[in-house]
Amino acid sequence: MKSRIDIGRIRESVGQIDPVFLDSRLFTSEELNERLRVELLLKDETRNPVGCFKGRGAEYLAARHPSGRPIICASAGNFGQAMAYACVRRGIPVTVYAAVCASPIKLERMRELGAEVVLFGDDFDAAKNEAKRVAADGDARFVEDALDSETVEGAGTMGLELSAEAGALDALLIPLGNGAMFNGIATVFKELQPTTRMIAVQAEGAPAMIDSWRARRVVSHDHVTTIADGLGVREPVPEAVDDMMELIDDGLLVSEAGILTGMRWLRDLAGVIVEPSGAVGVAAVLESSGRFAGQRIATVLCGGNVSEDQVKEWIP
Repeated sequence: MKSRIDIGRIRESVGQIDPVFLDSRLFTSEELNERLRVELLLKDETRNPVGCFKGRGAEYLAARHPSGRPIICASAGNFGQAMAYACVRRGIPVTVYAAVCASPIKLERMRELGAEVVLFGDDFDAAKNEAKRVAADGDARFVEDALDSETVEGAGTMGLELSAEAGALDALLIPLGNGAMFNGIATVFKELQPTTRMIAVQAEGAPAMIDSWRARRVVSHDHVTTIADGLGVREPVPEAVDDMMELIDDGLLVSEAGILTGMRWLRDLAGVIVEPSGAVGVAAVLESSGRFAGQRIATVLCGGNVSEDQVKEWIP
């Protein structure tokens, strides 16, 4: 089956994305490597105006969207920030639906960037379903991260950068939420570095995408239980599951304790503060009983949107 994600459009998107989101730093920490017994390259997506990788896909989508037509989307926080940044500077009105329990720091930042924010429901999927309903009743375009191909192809630019800068890798561990980041990067690597194993990582408390891959069909859950809100998907996007099927080589689930340890080690040994979703790659290595020992691998630190209070609570 021909993929709906196109590496040609991934390359094209580079010229339409604000350069502040491109060429994020790739670095390593000898102390972290010694602790994990691997050579681990870290792709740091925390140092941009929205503090996460989502700006890439949002920028590409907004660049291709008719100016002036309103956009409605849903977000746990990071995608909403990215859409606000990309849309407002192009004169596109944007409304973001978020759960009532969404991160206050992320909600505040969305508003600061110019989005109208509507709180609805107990989790991301409830907010998303309401956003869909409202868009269908009006003249706004509903944009869904991982469904709209631009969000995936924009994220795929990380794959181009990694492939060019990192060289040969044994494996690439990618945080898996709704699939935009994994499917974009993996599309590039299957084309340019097909021997690199594509490993998707989710939280144990939000396993719907990996469960879907294992079952070869969409598997939804009634709830999610994880501090990694960026990965908290309980109703997968069917098209994103289809995209993932031919791209994923393995899927790993990590514990909440592992995520917190990963955050702490990244702060103390690599000097970077990440949100829980950004630490799951490190958590997967430390919880995998030497599976990656001696290998040359990489992961994406996909976001750093945490408050000082959250850092004090989670990794004192």
